[in-house]
Amino acid sequence: MRLRIDFAYDGTDFSGWAAQPGRRTVEQLLSEGLGTILRLPQPPRVTVAGRTDAGVHANGAVCHVDVDDQAYAALPGRSDHTADEAARARLTGVLPRDIVVHRVAVAPPGFDARFSAVRRRYRYRLLDDPALADPLRRRDTVIVRRALDVERMNLAARTLVGLKDFAAFCKKRDGATTVRTLLEYTWRRMDDGVVEGTVVADAFCHSMVRALVGAVVPVGDGRRPAQWPVQVLTGARRHPAVTVMPPHGLSLMEVTYPPDDQLAARAHESRTVRTLGVPPNPPG
Repeated sequence: MRLRIDFAYDGTDFSGWAAQPGRRTVEQLLSEGLGTILRLPQPPRVTVAGRTDAGVHANGAVCHVDVDDQAYAALPGRSDHTADEAARARLTGVLPRDIVVHRVAVAPPGFDARFSAVRRRYRYRLLDDPALADPLRRRDTVIVRRALDVERMNLAARTLVGLKDFAAFCKKRDGATTVRTLLEYTWRRMDDGVVEGTVVADAFCHSMVRALVGAVVPVGDGRRPAQWPVQVLTGARRHPAVTVMPPHGLSLMEVTYPPDDQLAARAHESRTVRTLGVPPNPPG
């Protein structure tokens, strides 16, 4: 059977999501934890909705894993817990404190944590006044030296929204498309002085969010005109002046899925390589 796992983690002490020899990663520990509670000879393969780089956090991560139904049903033992409740509790017992499992449930038919998703929402936190820094938020907030104009940042961010080729903001991978639909890109100043960015897309390519942030920060502090980010975009290649912002300011906040009867169709659609000439159906 296939399980859906909703979880969160503080990415500070991880070398990202993906398992790497000799490195502490979220995938490795979660997979090993599942192998332990299910008493498997080898850790199972886990598929995540969004892979994060070293230092990036997640509040709303989602993954799936395929497990033996009898082993899963045996998890409660003599307790009156359901298998889902027992799985969450046992994972909590074997995982480190910087990974928290919110929920484990049997996934509906057709569910794929990665390909069934219709949108991912990220948050990025900036602070332009070091005197307001909260030491309890030092692990998820980036301090910048120049004052930021949020209105100018929003003006620049709006020019990037839509179905576009984001090659200028991605680390190119062989055989992978850089065409994405950026659904929302906005900035606001919070009551505590933090400038918080929200970036939503159907999917993201490697380093895209941090590069998008790096493109509008110099607009916000007056070093670049508002049209500069879209000029970079139309160049269709990485621009040396675009800073890929530090990872610790970034958090994956939410992954959204369509209704259960559309999960399989969405997964099939997502596997299609996209081009600007043939746009995909709009995310639900």
